[in-house]
Amino acid sequence: MAWLILGVAVVTEIIWALSLKWAAMHSSWAASAVPIALSFVNMGLLALAMKGLPAGTAYAVWTGLGAVGVTIFGTMLFGEKLNGFQIGFIALIIIGVVGTKLFAEA
Repeated sequence: MAWLILGVAVVTEIIWALSLKWAAMHSSWAASAVPIALSFVNMGLLALAMKGLPAGTAYAVWTGLGAVGVTIFGTMLFGEKLNGFQIGFIALIIIGVVGTKLFAEA
């Protein structure tokens, strides 16, 4: 169950980070409220996942997959560019996350 909660936390992390970019593009109080609200949900889910997972494992997966997701969706939603080197290093992050999951004790 902790891994499922962590997965939801990763999705929330991606949406949160993308909402920061969106809020910066739409300077209004309402646009700023979205990432603020999501940050509470995001941290709460991560804390809940850490009840059943080691903190280092949960945090490594959360930040790694969050960074990968934000990078992928940033290219699709905001037209951000990636070069081959960046794609290669993102692949290394994914390999690291998979390894972290495979060898996790929880």
